[in-house]
Amino acid sequence: MLKVEFHCHTNASKDSLTKPSDLITTARKNGIDRLIITDHNSIAGAKAASLLDPDLVIIGEEIMTTRGEILASFVTDEVPARLTPKETIKQLKDQGAFISVSHPFDELREGGWQENDLLDILPDVDAIEIYNSRCMFPRFNRRAKEFAVKHNLAGTVGSDAHAAFEVGRSVLLLDPFTGPQEMRAVIRRGIPQVKWSPWWFHLTSRYASTVKKLKS
Repeated sequence: MLKVEFHCHTNASKDSLTKPSDLITTARKNGIDRLIITDHNSIAGAKAASLLDPDLVIIGEEIMTTRGEILASFVTDEVPARLTPKETIKQLKDQGAFISVSHPFDELREGGWQENDLLDILPDVDAIEIYNSRCMFPRFNRRAKEFAVKHNLAGTVGSDAHAAFEVGRSVLLLDPFTGPQEMRAVIRRGIPQVKWSPWWFHLTSRYASTVKKLKS
């Protein structure tokens, strides 16, 4: 089976200082077979990482919509932030991307979702994130998993790594796949291996945001 990290960030994100090469080094060290880099509203870091290690890296993007964040894999064209969920999903579907929803019920993040908004897009997504290592309270992940079971949705998990040392904390073991359609075929047989990240992990992203603001 493949060990897949679905959710991590390079310095192309506003709240990470991690170079693509550092993510790759850590992922290889931790035995990760596929690293999906999902920077906030950007595919620049993922593209740079893919050039360094195309067998490992899958280009993704975490996209802020007007209602919450979408987590996409196999992205070929960057999707801008602050579109409606329907327009964001349309642009992703046009390029064949695998579409998930990040930390859907995390009440502490701007990218969390209201349940009615999430219900509106369920027919158009391939999965939702049922475990995110950076969710501060267990109830956020628990609610996501219960929602996925209730609505017969596939689930992804992710470390949401903003620093290299976080990579691999939460991964999904999947049967081999080579593209988004094959990922859709195997996603429901995924085996989660998850580990919570303590509150102080968030200090890395706050530090990164501060540094970038001071430099701008």
